[in-house]
Amino acid sequence: MTAGKTFLERYGEAVRDDPLRALAMVQGWMRTDWRAFFAELRTERPIFATPAFTVVTRYADVAEVLSLERVFSVRAFAPRLDAALGGAFMLARDATPMNWREKGLMRALLVPEDATAVRELAGRLAEEALDAAEARSGAEPRVRVEAVQEVFRHVALRICADYFGLPGPTPETLGGWTRAIILDGFANYHGDPAVRAASERAGAELMAYLAGLLAERRNALADGERDILSRLLRTSLPAELGLDEQRLMINMAGLPLGWVESGPGAMAEALEQLFEHPEALAAAGEVAGEPERFDPYVWEALRFSPFFKLLPRLCERDHLLAAGTSRETVIKAGTFVLAAPASAMFDAHAVPDPEEFRLDRPEHLRLFFGLGHHSCLGVHPAGAVICEVVRRMVLRPGLSRLPAPEGDVIRVGAVFPDRFTLTYDRQEARR
Repeated sequence: MTAGKTFLERYGEAVRDDPLRALAMVQGWMRTDWRAFFAELRTERPIFATPAFTVVTRYADVAEVLSLERVFSVRAFAPRLDAALGGAFMLARDATPMNWREKGLMRALLVPEDATAVRELAGRLAEEALDAAEARSGAEPRVRVEAVQEVFRHVALRICADYFGLPGPTPETLGGWTRAIILDGFANYHGDPAVRAASERAGAELMAYLAGLLAERRNALADGERDILSRLLRTSLPAELGLDEQRLMINMAGLPLGWVESGPGAMAEALEQLFEHPEALAAAGEVAGEPERFDPYVWEALRFSPFFKLLPRLCERDHLLAAGTSRETVIKAGTFVLAAPASAMFDAHAVPDPEEFRLDRPEHLRLFFGLGHHSCLGVHPAGAVICEVVRRMVLRPGLSRLPAPEGDVIRVGAVFPDRFTLTYDRQEARR
């Protein structure tokens, strides 16, 4: 930040002279200096309106936005996701029969009871990946591992294969499809036509693959198979629900799209924050043999840096936000609203001692799985996998990151963790 000037002072100067540059500055701060920027907004301008969007930073106001799906919708996501998938995606439809019906179906398939078995699977996969890194390191006393690709995405893509029933032609191909679609849907801020075209190509290939996979699995469905696709194919659905083959394919596509980027992203964010809080990392290491005692360290680490720092919404009708408070503001219909969970979880009005790393935070303060109508459908298995993979990393003795810049988390589109190089001692890991 320019010495002596606040973010808002710099924005005010820029918006008078060059409004487009002012907007670019705000976007840059929200990507790279978000914690300090949000802290200033919470104090000085908690509902921050720009010509292009409005940023909402206090916990109560973020919760209000996320809880009113008929007022603050996700409709803006629909054109890009629909174009990629060749049809309407229910998660981009608010308070509609399609959303109600298909979200209910997917929730029925992603049962909370799966969390234990999926966690065990994730643990085995993480150990395999870390053992493979050790083998690649030869006789070196310190093992070097690129955590995002070699461990986090490896586990996430195998979860797609073994739990969702979607192995892809190869894991790398499936991961490439999800990255292309999600980059356009959630990080293509300027509408780059090349990014859009890559998403639509990836979507067409993904849907063609799913068409073949569903036909193949229908013809060879075994009673003992318990993956999500098997459950779906064994489910008899009344014709009047309109869940034809395309609807089933689009909903299955939503599983890797909602997981392959966000799951590894959360793992990277949590582990990075544990390194940023060395006392917490040391304490987590002491209890890493006991998952139920270890997991709160992951949840608190994610509060410090959630993967989804902003949740975009489109205001469908005029709404008085924060009514009855000193910050009440009319949000006009058509306003693009950025609700900021990353800011809300540091709001001292809702979160005691927000700068402290504490394990006793109540669950309702955790906004990294969303809130309300669009909270994560697979929160139970997803949370189990994220915690277990981070735990397996911490169990490796002497785990540390390389000095900057090599040991920094490298991100694609300033959003998606892509590389995070770590080392640990070559010796038997604690189990």
